[in-house]
Amino acid sequence: MDSLGDGNHTAVTEFILVGLTHDPVLRVFLFIIILCIYLVTICGNLCTILLIRVSTQLHHPMYFFLSHLAFADMIFSSSVTPNMLVNFLVDKNRISYHGCCIQLDTVVLFGAVECFLLAAMAYDRFVAICNPLLYSTKMSTQVCVQLLIVAYTCGCFNASSYTVSFFSLVFCGHNTVNHFFCDFAPLREIACSEDSVLILLSTCTAGFILLFTVIVIAVSYIYILITILKMRSTEGRHKAFSTCTSHLTAVALWYGTVMFIYLMPKSSYSTDQNKVISVFYMVVIPMLNPLIYSLRNNEIKGALKKELGRKMFP
Repeated sequence: MDSLGDGNHTAVTEFILVGLTHDPVLRVFLFIIILCIYLVTICGNLCTILLIRVSTQLHHPMYFFLSHLAFADMIFSSSVTPNMLVNFLVDKNRISYHGCCIQLDTVVLFGAVECFLLAAMAYDRFVAICNPLLYSTKMSTQVCVQLLIVAYTCGCFNASSYTVSFFSLVFCGHNTVNHFFCDFAPLREIACSEDSVLILLSTCTAGFILLFTVIVIAVSYIYILITILKMRSTEGRHKAFSTCTSHLTAVALWYGTVMFIYLMPKSSYSTDQNKVISVFYMVVIPMLNPLIYSLRNNEIKGALKKELGRKMFP
């Protein structure tokens, strides 16, 4: 059953996800492409985690955060992509009421964790370049674990605010969500009533996380840029900046797409446009991150060659 009677309203027990397209040929094409992307995402991020664990030369704070970023990317993508792939194969992709809530919570939790991990990595680069003599103290194992705990605590708080907001939505029989996953905006579109205070709470929580992490990253790189410009050696400047390029690329991709979606004026909001951009930051970016860090980072390339050499020529 799609819904149950509840007084004058109809309580929704499941949702139907519209997906990306109804074109059968395009659905097959997208299924193959997104399946390949998802497999690369899982393999790439798993390899990143394993390489950082087994290679002693990567046992540094930057790679500690990178391994957790890879884990967050896998869960973030896995919360949506398998369900999206099913959507391509069935006429109506149904998801239970509570399953929808769990999917939404997973997305906002690990989305927030990703923001804090990128901010922590920016802070790590700031300490390494601007205060190298204090690096071992300011980025000790204890500090790294504390930053990780903060990331997951804030992520859980963000998810909790959206959980409360989700359960405040009243659906009067309308259960067709115009998206490929349980995103909050299309859910609000089909709700017949909501608690504006709780909606404001979740919006403010997400906004604070986005703004705070952007400020941390921006301030860190302003100080990094000032420090690099003060260096007399061209080689020193190049070496210092090269340690930041992978992270800057990841930051630009993540925040660029997230801000485009969530800071877009309502007057220019388009659900179809939202879907396309959501595919990019929920499916494509988690695949790109391990590629960015493996192709643009000499330490990871060196560690990979060393470990492969050790396995092939023990």
